[in-house]
Amino acid sequence: MRPPAPRPVARHPFCEHPGPLAVAHRGFSLTGRENTLAAFAAAVELGFTHLETDVRATADGRLVAFHDERLDRVSDVSGQLAALPWSVVRTARVGSSSGGPGEPVPLLEDALGSFPGARFNVDVKTPAALAGLGGVLRRTGAHGRVLLTSFSERRRVAALAAAGRGADGSRPATSASLVRTAAALAGLRSPGAVRAAVVRAALGGVDAVQVPVRHRGVAVVSEALVDAVHRAGVQVHVWTVDEAVQMHALLDLGVDGLITDRADVLRGVLRARGQWVPG
Repeated sequence: MRPPAPRPVARHPFCEHPGPLAVAHRGFSLTGRENTLAAFAAAVELGFTHLETDVRATADGRLVAFHDERLDRVSDVSGQLAALPWSVVRTARVGSSSGGPGEPVPLLEDALGSFPGARFNVDVKTPAALAGLGGVLRRTGAHGRVLLTSFSERRRVAALAAAGRGADGSRPATSASLVRTAAALAGLRSPGAVRAAVVRAALGGVDAVQVPVRHRGVAVVSEALVDAVHRAGVQVHVWTVDEAVQMHALLDLGVDGLITDRADVLRGVLRARGQWVPG
């Protein structure tokens, strides 16, 4: 049996961390205030250095940190976000149904600018969010602390092109799109002699693979996956993991990062393992 592949050397500052990457999914809120400055602040106050968010564009092209196509699920305003101007979207209050006034939908620029010490995993949700992305990153000096991702390979590549490079030449990190990840998973079924080459080719130019534990009832994360991805020089991040038992099991497999809605639980798990390195 081959020894496990060592953890890959980080090729981007986003992936550099003394312990496993602990990524707060849409920040941290137990009251439905996801993707708000308050949720990001709560995660940072817990000691998290890595935050996950999403980016969409309003009808007039303002880039906002928001996950859903519609405002309805999490806010007190209804309608398609892309069909509404920023003057309307900015009046929405996220999590107001949980008691209290709720929190405003933030501009992506305000999220990046408000937490200059944090690293952001940004999921680019629509083509409209590409316009202006480079300007936001330049104004906030965020190229070296952002990972851009998308399920769409075309959009992922377009996001990197739109982002460009920072004044210091830094670029955003990126994780594999759905098609790239599927190709890597398919590569695990290749004969041993060519498996490493197939997986490496599938993941060329990316810094991480971000996968769920299971997809449609089928296990995705395995020792074989972690080993093969590491041998390709790429990190493995798993989403969205909220139970302590599962966190321990994945960390035992050697994954490089966990993305969670329960930042408090993940901090406790990493502390218990002696792997918590707060910001």
